[in-house]
Amino acid sequence: MSVANHSVVHKILDHVFPKAPDFFHLLSVQAGQVMHTVNLLVDFMGTSDSEIARRIKKDEHEADVIKVGNIHTLNEAFSTPIDREDIYRAIMDLDEIVNYCKDTVCEMDVLGVAPDPFTYEMAACLREGVQALVQGFELLGSRAPDAALSADAARKAHRRVEKLYRKALGELFRGDDYLNMFKRREIYQHQARAADRMAHCANTLHDIVVKIS
Repeated sequence: MSVANHSVVHKILDHVFPKAPDFFHLLSVQAGQVMHTVNLLVDFMGTSDSEIARRIKKDEHEADVIKVGNIHTLNEAFSTPIDREDIYRAIMDLDEIVNYCKDTVCEMDVLGVAPDPFTYEMAACLREGVQALVQGFELLGSRAPDAALSADAARKAHRRVEKLYRKALGELFRGDDYLNMFKRREIYQHQARAADRMAHCANTLHDIVVKIS
């Protein structure tokens, strides 16, 4: 076969069977955006800076752009290197972490709730877990078995958030300032739900590792 004919055949095959998008990279980029938001959340819980809260709200819009782009790529992809459902779950769980970060700072503003040691510690644990997710998605394409260790680290961070959440509630409901109790409980719940989504994403990451290893 001549070089010209070989090139034509490749073009036809590429058109009929287009190359699968690099979903490992796309998920890694999305996880990096989540990391940026969670870093801001930790900063906010340490400073109560309204400018940082504004940046978190802006981050949520940027995260939506990435999420929508990844879902569009998934819908248009002829083939995927891993299960489509796993990719979709990872995309949505990563986005929900950002959503709960935004909800946390928005409701703190509306309810007039200031950060406390528990909100800071829960945010710090969330950051540790998301850092593990970022590492895990970065490893998927080259060292998938090591990504399982990152998934385990994220789940451990989730368990630490759960313990902090229960401890925070226990201390919160000892007094008789019921209005403050219910306001602050809402904030703790948002952070706990962000950690739940992180754990869901870690489970999906582990499922992917099992299927491609």
